[in-house]
Amino acid sequence: MKSWRISSTRRNILFWTGLAALSVFAAVLSLWTGSVPVRPGQVLDALTGADVSSTAARIVLYSRLPRTCAALLAGAALAVSGAVIQTVLCNPLASPGILGVNSCAGLAVAVVCAAAPAAQRFTPVIAFCGALLGILLVMGLSQWTGASRTTVILAGVAVSNLFSAGIDAVITMVPEALNGVSDFRIGGFNGVVMGKLGPPAGMILLGILILLTMSQHLDVLALGSDTAQSLGLSVKPVRFLLLTLAAALAGAAVSFAGLLGFVGLIVPHTMRRFVGENSFPLLLSCALGGGAFVTLCDLLSRVLFAPFELPVGIVLAFLGAPFFLWLLFRRKGGRI
Repeated sequence: MKSWRISSTRRNILFWTGLAALSVFAAVLSLWTGSVPVRPGQVLDALTGADVSSTAARIVLYSRLPRTCAALLAGAALAVSGAVIQTVLCNPLASPGILGVNSCAGLAVAVVCAAAPAAQRFTPVIAFCGALLGILLVMGLSQWTGASRTTVILAGVAVSNLFSAGIDAVITMVPEALNGVSDFRIGGFNGVVMGKLGPPAGMILLGILILLTMSQHLDVLALGSDTAQSLGLSVKPVRFLLLTLAAALAGAAVSFAGLLGFVGLIVPHTMRRFVGENSFPLLLSCALGGGAFVTLCDLLSRVLFAPFELPVGIVLAFLGAPFFLWLLFRRKGGRI
């Protein structure tokens, strides 16, 4: 047993190293690939400050670098948030996008920015409050009705569409409500600037760090409320804190990336295939793998129809919808 644990730990370390290398590779590829070719040497000169005035340097510093950082952050945040929500709700089909968490965060941002345009500077906090409200709404509905897991998912899909309709209504009545947040309803990174990434980046990194330190609590909670209570865990406060952190991650991502879907579903399920159900390796793998996954999808959206660009949310939808249906049918067969 001891040798198995050592080998398992070594496998995880090798896997994390590979994910980290993949993230770096995706980031580097994102910086020098696009509709306008930029040589690796020009990228390096721009990042080191050796050249900040040429056209290539401006493309790297003011377009591709913010976009790459945003993709890495959003992917990590949504993947970790999805893993936490699935564990806390004991529902493998749950994710921030499917349950309406992202849409609720987006609706909160749209409403507040429409009523008070100056509030756009507080977008991460507003999105967090909306995401937390969405999570609590879904959890409250599931506990109040005693609905099955599949029914909760279907209710989440309905609630998500309701919130999305609310966003469309706000934007229709106040078109300037989300100025500066390009592709918000679809999800994308076009127009992201480094100056606006600071607060959500801090929220995402801190949230992931806290969740990693709480991984043992998450493992106990995954055993079920009754078992966790018998083991001495204060279930309700811990569950609320974990969902709050998941909301913070989802809300921070929505604040600059818009309504990206399916990241919190695809990445956690994929990572479980490699590292199992234990929360610490799962969360760390989701953080690394989610960033790489979204960055590569964003790169694909930029080069697929170059010089035209697709919002990355469209690429994620094409990948995520079949994945969700596959999970749903497997679940019906009792294999999830």
